Amino acid sequence: MGVRYISGGESHGSRLVCILEGLPAGLKVSSDFVNAELKRRQGGYGRGGRMKIESDCVEFLSGIRFGETLGSPITLSVENRDWKNWQDRMSAEGSPCGEKVTNARPGHADLIGAAKYSRSDVRDILERSSARETTMRVAAGALCKIFLHCCGIEVGGKVLSVGGAIGDEKIRERIDEAKSRGDTVGGIFEVKVSGVPAGLGSHIQWDRKLDAKFAAAFMSIQAVKAVELGDGFSNATKLGSEVHDEIFVDGGKIFRKTNRAGGFEGGMTNGEDLIIRAAMKPIPTLMKPLQTVDIATRQPVTASKERSDTCAIWAAQVVGEAMAAVVTADAIVDKFGGDALIDTLANLKHYRARLTEEFGL
Repeated sequence: MGVRYISGGESHGSRLVCILEGLPAGLKVSSDFVNAELKRRQGGYGRGGRMKIESDCVEFLSGIRFGETLGSPITLSVENRDWKNWQDRMSAEGSPCGEKVTNARPGHADLIGAAKYSRSDVRDILERSSARETTMRVAAGALCKIFLHCCGIEVGGKVLSVGGAIGDEKIRERIDEAKSRGDTVGGIFEVKVSGVPAGLGSHIQWDRKLDAKFAAAFMSIQAVKAVELGDGFSNATKLGSEVHDEIFVDGGKIFRKTNRAGGFEGGMTNGEDLIIRAAMKPIPTLMKPLQTVDIATRQPVTASKERSDTCAIWAAQVVGEAMAAVVTADAIVDKFGGDALIDTLANLKHYRARLTEEFGL
């Protein structure tokens, strides 16, 4: 069993919670780092009014004692500070309160979610499908980043473009233009995982291929519609001689001069940096709403408006880093064990030494 997490909570509920399981005992952790990551998620040009209300702060409820993991499940909690304004409408008990949301937004989970779960109020869907859920992904990912750092592995990311614009000044102009029109804009971000040993994942079965797990993790991020590993899309337009990373040797050490594969070969890591890029569509909540249908009357209306962002690509990048950290941590624990950190690190050290001695990797 590797690393996994499950979260719960609604966007305007009292709090968000997460249970993270699989991190080894003996890992020194700090809420300061987790809170710093949560603050990064709330930043970026083009964010909306909610970021002025919430200032996320994590609370450790289990699995950590005196700043050190115990090996048992770690429970994390983040309070929604706007809860005081939503207690009646989001109460877990009592009679329904507040006006129903029935104008489903195109591009959101609203319509299909209401149909699937037989809900007459779209709020029952949008509260959980909201990107607010990613708060706990980032909290769990932050702890995984701490673990990976101990393993000599680092996770980072950057925004590559927004609405087709590249460069800070042009990106800001693109966001301002969209905001002035009551519109939204998406973009592309990249996550890099460095220091990963070769051989994580497996070619043996489809569900053990690590590149597939990364693709699934990134596609699970709200509004992400495409994922590529390395030069995935551009590689499809080239010849094989222009795509595959040739293998060289110097003094017995095997290396590559390029990394077009993005660090993956045959469903396994090949020792190069892992490069994952994701395309995020524009957020579906527009201040000048699109045409839709009222699910109660089945009459044409404009979509409902929730407090939203013009662009959240920087938040998506931080969430992408978190997901990369969780998937990588899971692969490390799966291969090297995860009961006690001292054993995980010893096994990893031995494996790295063996790869160097036997294959020059």
